[in-house]
Amino acid sequence: MKVPVTHILFLLQTLQVCALASNSVVNLSHYDGMRPDFGRMKEEGIVGVIHEATYPRFDRDSQYSVRQQAATRVGLLWGAYHFGDATDPIRQADHFLTVVETSWSQANLEPRPNGILLVLDFEKNGHYPGGTMRVDQAVAFVERIRERTGKYPGVYGSENRLRAVLNNSKVSSAQREVLSKCWLWIANYHYQPRATEPWNHWHLWQYTGDGRCDLRPRAAYPKSVANIVRAERNIFRGSSAALEDFWQEHAWNPAGKTPKKKSQPRRSLEASTVPTLQPFLDAR
Repeated sequence: MKVPVTHILFLLQTLQVCALASNSVVNLSHYDGMRPDFGRMKEEGIVGVIHEATYPRFDRDSQYSVRQQAATRVGLLWGAYHFGDATDPIRQADHFLTVVETSWSQANLEPRPNGILLVLDFEKNGHYPGGTMRVDQAVAFVERIRERTGKYPGVYGSENRLRAVLNNSKVSSAQREVLSKCWLWIANYHYQPRATEPWNHWHLWQYTGDGRCDLRPRAAYPKSVANIVRAERNIFRGSSAALEDFWQEHAWNPAGKTPKKKSQPRRSLEASTVPTLQPFLDAR
Protein backbone atom coordinates (compact mmCIF):
# COMPACT_ATOMS: atom_id res chain seq x y z
CA MET A 1 0.00 0.00 0.00
CA LYS A 2 1.42 3.39 -0.97
CA VAL A 3 1.36 6.08 1.69
CA PRO A 4 1.18 9.71 0.49
CA VAL A 5 4.27 11.76 1.25
CA THR A 6 2.16 14.36 3.04
CA HIS A 7 0.90 11.70 5.46
CA ILE A 8 4.46 10.61 6.21
CA LEU A 9 5.52 14.19 6.88
CA PHE A 10 2.43 14.57 9.02
CA LEU A 11 3.45 11.63 11.22
CA LEU A 12 7.10 12.63 11.50
CA GLN A 13 6.18 16.17 12.45
CA THR A 14 3.79 14.91 15.13
CA LEU A 15 6.45 12.68 16.64
CA GLN A 16 8.91 15.57 16.66
CA VAL A 17 6.44 17.88 18.40
CA CYS A 18 5.76 15.28 21.07
CA ALA A 19 9.49 14.83 21.64
CA LEU A 20 10.32 18.52 21.94
CA ALA A 21 7.34 19.90 23.86
CA SER A 22 5.13 18.81 26.71
CA ASN A 23 1.34 18.99 26.84
CA SER A 24 1.39 19.34 30.60
CA VAL A 25 -0.43 22.48 31.82
CA VAL A 26 -4.13 23.10 32.45
CA ASN A 27 -5.74 26.42 33.31
CA LEU A 28 -8.98 26.74 35.26
CA SER A 29 -11.39 29.30 36.67
CA HIS A 30 -14.69 29.38 38.55
CA TYR A 31 -16.39 28.95 35.16
CA ASP A 32 -15.27 25.30 35.26
CA GLY A 33 -18.17 24.17 37.39
CA MET A 34 -17.11 20.60 38.08
CA ARG A 35 -14.85 19.35 40.84
CA PRO A 36 -11.57 18.71 38.97
CA ASP A 37 -9.92 15.35 39.54
CA PHE A 38 -6.35 16.54 40.06
CA GLY A 39 -5.04 13.09 40.90
CA ARG A 40 -6.23 11.79 37.57
CA MET A 41 -4.78 14.86 35.82
CA LYS A 42 -1.37 14.01 37.23
CA GLU A 43 -1.74 10.40 36.06
CA GLU A 44 -2.48 11.74 32.55
CA GLY A 45 0.75 13.75 32.46
CA ILE A 46 -0.31 17.16 33.77
CA VAL A 47 2.49 18.87 35.70
CA GLY A 48 1.06 22.31 36.50
CA VAL A 49 -2.25 24.16 36.95
CA ILE A 50 -2.77 27.90 36.48
CA HIS A 51 -5.99 29.15 38.08
CA GLU A 52 -7.80 32.46 37.97
CA ALA A 53 -7.34 34.20 41.32
CA THR A 54 -8.86 37.65 40.73
CA TYR A 55 -10.99 39.45 38.16
CA PRO A 56 -12.89 42.78 37.73
CA ARG A 57 -13.81 44.56 39.72
CA PHE A 58 -11.51 43.53 42.55
CA ASP A 59 -13.25 40.22 43.00
CA ARG A 60 -11.68 36.86 43.84
CA ASP A 61 -12.32 33.51 42.20
CA SER A 62 -14.48 31.47 44.55
CA GLN A 63 -12.77 28.21 43.58
CA TYR A 64 -9.18 29.39 43.79
CA SER A 65 -8.26 28.44 47.36
CA VAL A 66 -9.96 25.07 47.53
CA ARG A 67 -8.51 23.97 44.21
CA GLN A 68 -5.07 25.19 45.22
CA GLN A 69 -5.26 22.87 48.21
CA ALA A 70 -6.42 19.91 46.14
CA ALA A 71 -3.95 20.37 43.29
CA THR A 72 -0.81 21.01 45.32
CA ARG A 73 -1.65 18.19 47.70
CA VAL A 74 -1.24 15.66 44.89
CA GLY A 75 2.02 17.28 43.78
CA LEU A 76 0.94 19.55 40.93
CA LEU A 77 2.67 22.90 40.39
CA TRP A 78 0.42 25.90 41.00
CA GLY A 79 -0.03 29.22 39.22
CA ALA A 80 -2.41 32.17 39.52
CA TYR A 81 -3.68 34.71 36.99
CA HIS A 82 -5.46 38.03 37.16
CA PHE A 83 -7.94 39.11 34.49
CA GLY A 84 -7.06 42.76 33.85
CA ASP A 85 -9.41 45.66 33.21
CA ALA A 86 -9.12 49.42 32.63
CA THR A 87 -9.22 50.46 36.29
CA ASP A 88 -6.18 51.42 38.39
CA PRO A 89 -3.49 48.84 37.49
CA ILE A 90 -1.52 49.33 40.72
CA ARG A 91 -4.59 48.62 42.80
CA GLN A 92 -5.32 45.58 40.61
CA ALA A 93 -1.80 44.21 41.13
CA ASP A 94 -1.96 44.76 44.88
CA HIS A 95 -5.37 43.09 45.10
CA PHE A 96 -4.11 40.13 43.08
CA LEU A 97 -1.05 39.64 45.29
CA THR A 98 -3.12 39.99 48.47
CA VAL A 99 -5.51 37.25 47.37
CA VAL A 100 -2.68 34.95 46.28
CA GLU A 101 -0.66 35.57 49.45
CA THR A 102 -3.63 35.15 51.79
CA SER A 103 -4.68 31.89 50.16
CA TRP A 104 -1.09 30.63 50.28
CA SER A 105 -0.64 31.46 53.98
CA GLN A 106 -3.93 29.78 54.91
CA ALA A 107 -3.24 26.61 52.93
CA ASN A 108 -2.68 23.54 55.08
CA LEU A 109 0.11 21.94 53.08
CA GLU A 110 3.18 20.05 54.26
CA PRO A 111 5.65 20.14 52.70
CA ARG A 112 4.75 23.53 51.31
CA PRO A 113 5.39 23.93 47.55
CA ASN A 114 8.16 26.28 46.44
CA GLY A 115 6.05 29.01 44.89
CA ILE A 116 3.34 30.30 42.60
CA LEU A 117 3.61 31.24 38.93
CA LEU A 118 1.96 34.64 38.37
CA VAL A 119 0.23 35.76 35.16
CA LEU A 120 -1.57 38.83 33.81
CA ASP A 121 -4.52 37.86 31.61
CA PHE A 122 -4.25 40.69 29.08
CA GLU A 123 -7.19 40.14 26.76
CA LYS A 124 -10.25 41.97 25.56
CA ASN A 125 -12.74 42.33 28.40
CA GLY A 126 -16.20 41.60 27.08
CA HIS A 127 -17.91 40.05 30.10
CA TYR A 128 -16.67 41.83 33.25
CA PRO A 129 -17.21 45.46 34.29
CA GLY A 130 -14.30 47.87 34.07
CA GLY A 131 -13.43 47.94 30.36
CA THR A 132 -10.37 46.52 28.59
CA MET A 133 -6.87 47.05 29.98
CA ARG A 134 -4.63 49.30 27.90
CA VAL A 135 -0.95 48.62 27.16
CA ASP A 136 0.25 51.38 29.52
CA GLN A 137 -1.88 49.85 32.27
CA ALA A 138 -0.47 46.39 31.57
CA VAL A 139 3.04 47.84 31.86
CA ALA A 140 2.19 49.47 35.19
CA PHE A 141 0.67 46.20 36.42
CA VAL A 142 3.67 44.00 35.60
CA GLU A 143 6.11 46.57 37.00
CA ARG A 144 4.15 46.61 40.25
CA ILE A 145 4.28 42.82 40.41
CA ARG A 146 8.04 42.90 39.85
CA GLU A 147 8.46 45.64 42.46
CA ARG A 148 6.68 43.60 45.12
CA THR A 149 7.79 40.09 44.25
CA GLY A 150 11.08 40.47 42.39
CA LYS A 151 9.57 38.53 39.47
CA TYR A 152 8.02 39.64 36.22
CA PRO A 153 4.75 37.76 35.66
CA GLY A 154 3.74 36.01 32.50
CA VAL A 155 1.49 37.80 30.01
CA TYR A 156 -1.41 35.87 28.46
CA GLY A 157 -3.31 36.84 25.34
CA SER A 158 -4.46 35.65 21.93
CA GLU A 159 -1.87 35.88 19.18
CA ASN A 160 -3.96 38.09 16.89
CA ARG A 161 -4.90 40.56 19.61
CA LEU A 162 -1.40 40.83 21.06
CA ARG A 163 0.01 41.51 17.61
CA ALA A 164 -2.65 44.13 16.84
CA VAL A 165 -2.42 45.90 20.19
CA LEU A 166 1.37 45.95 20.54
CA ASN A 167 1.98 47.02 16.94
CA ASN A 168 -0.15 50.11 17.43
CA SER A 169 1.78 53.32 16.76
CA LYS A 170 0.69 54.67 20.16
CA VAL A 171 2.66 51.97 21.97
CA SER A 172 6.17 53.12 22.78
CA SER A 173 9.37 51.10 22.47
CA ALA A 174 9.85 51.52 26.22
CA GLN A 175 6.48 49.88 26.89
CA ARG A 176 7.33 46.99 24.58
CA GLU A 177 10.67 46.61 26.32
CA VAL A 178 9.01 46.22 29.72
CA LEU A 179 6.56 43.62 28.44
CA SER A 180 9.36 41.67 26.78
CA LYS A 181 10.74 40.99 30.26
CA CYS A 182 7.60 38.95 30.98
CA TRP A 183 7.34 35.38 29.73
CA LEU A 184 4.70 34.85 27.04
CA TRP A 185 1.62 32.65 27.31
CA ILE A 186 -0.16 32.79 23.97
CA ALA A 187 -3.49 31.44 22.72
CA ASN A 188 -4.14 30.13 19.22
CA TYR A 189 -6.62 27.34 18.52
CA HIS A 190 -5.89 27.16 14.76
CA TYR A 191 -2.12 26.84 14.32
CA GLN A 192 1.15 27.07 16.21
CA PRO A 193 1.79 30.71 17.11
CA ARG A 194 4.48 32.64 15.28
CA ALA A 195 6.95 35.05 16.85
CA THR A 196 4.98 37.92 18.39
CA GLU A 197 6.99 41.08 19.07
CA PRO A 198 8.37 42.11 21.47
CA TRP A 199 8.88 38.44 22.39
CA ASN A 200 11.21 36.16 20.44
CA HIS A 201 9.06 33.12 21.15
CA TRP A 202 6.27 31.84 23.32
CA HIS A 203 6.83 29.80 26.47
CA LEU A 204 3.33 28.41 26.92
CA TRP A 205 0.78 27.85 24.17
CA GLN A 206 -2.93 27.45 24.90
CA TYR A 207 -4.05 25.40 21.92
CA THR A 208 -7.59 24.61 23.06
CA GLY A 209 -10.22 26.35 25.15
CA ASP A 210 -13.79 25.31 25.93
CA GLY A 211 -13.50 22.53 23.37
CA ARG A 212 -12.33 24.77 20.51
CA CYS A 213 -9.38 23.45 18.52
CA ASP A 214 -8.81 23.08 14.76
CA LEU A 215 -5.36 21.46 14.99
CA ARG A 216 -4.59 18.11 13.42
CA PRO A 217 -4.06 15.29 14.03
CA ARG A 218 -6.72 15.33 16.74
CA ALA A 219 -4.98 12.66 18.83
CA ALA A 220 -1.98 14.96 19.27
CA TYR A 221 -4.13 17.80 20.63
CA PRO A 222 -6.63 16.45 23.18
CA LYS A 223 -9.41 18.80 24.21
CA SER A 224 -10.20 17.09 27.51
CA VAL A 225 -8.32 16.06 30.62
CA ALA A 226 -9.36 13.89 33.56
CA ASN A 227 -13.06 14.63 34.19
CA ILE A 228 -13.05 17.95 32.29
CA VAL A 229 -14.52 17.37 28.83
CA ARG A 230 -13.96 20.86 27.43
CA ALA A 231 -10.64 21.75 28.98
CA GLU A 232 -8.20 24.61 28.48
CA ARG A 233 -4.92 22.85 27.78
CA ASN A 234 -1.45 24.19 27.14
CA ILE A 235 1.82 23.06 25.57
CA PHE A 236 5.09 24.10 27.17
CA ARG A 237 8.16 24.76 25.03
CA GLY A 238 10.25 21.96 26.49
CA SER A 239 10.00 18.73 28.42
CA SER A 240 8.01 18.24 31.62
CA ALA A 241 11.29 18.32 33.54
CA ALA A 242 12.19 21.64 31.88
CA LEU A 243 8.75 22.95 32.83
CA GLU A 244 9.45 22.25 36.51
CA ASP A 245 12.69 24.23 36.26
CA PHE A 246 10.92 27.05 34.43
CA TRP A 247 8.24 27.14 37.13
CA GLN A 248 10.81 27.32 39.91
CA GLU A 249 12.73 30.07 38.13
CA HIS A 250 9.69 32.32 37.62
CA ALA A 251 7.56 31.46 40.66
CA TRP A 252 6.94 33.81 43.58
CA ASN A 253 7.15 32.47 47.10
CA PRO A 254 4.80 34.55 49.27
CA ALA A 255 6.80 33.50 52.33
CA GLY A 256 9.70 35.51 50.95
CA LYS A 257 12.02 32.62 50.27
CA THR A 258 13.68 32.04 46.93
CA PRO A 259 12.48 28.79 45.33
CA LYS A 260 15.14 26.10 45.41
CA LYS A 261 16.67 25.22 42.07
CA LYS A 262 17.70 21.76 41.05
CA SER A 263 21.39 20.91 41.04
CA GLN A 264 21.31 20.24 37.30
CA PRO A 265 18.73 22.59 35.77
CA ARG A 266 17.33 21.58 32.42
CA ARG A 267 17.22 24.20 29.69
CA SER A 268 13.92 24.82 27.93
CA LEU A 269 13.99 24.74 24.15
CA GLU A 270 14.96 27.70 22.01
CA ALA A 271 12.47 29.00 19.48
CA SER A 272 14.41 27.59 16.55
CA THR A 273 14.25 24.03 17.86
CA VAL A 274 10.45 23.83 18.09
CA PRO A 275 9.01 22.58 14.80
CA THR A 276 6.33 24.50 13.00
CA LEU A 277 2.91 22.95 12.63
CA GLN A 278 2.09 24.69 9.36
CA PRO A 279 2.85 21.58 7.22
CA PHE A 280 0.08 19.81 9.14
CA LEU A 281 -2.42 22.42 8.07
CA ASP A 282 -1.17 22.52 4.51
CA ALA A 283 -1.63 18.77 4.28
CA ARG A 284 -5.23 18.74 5.44
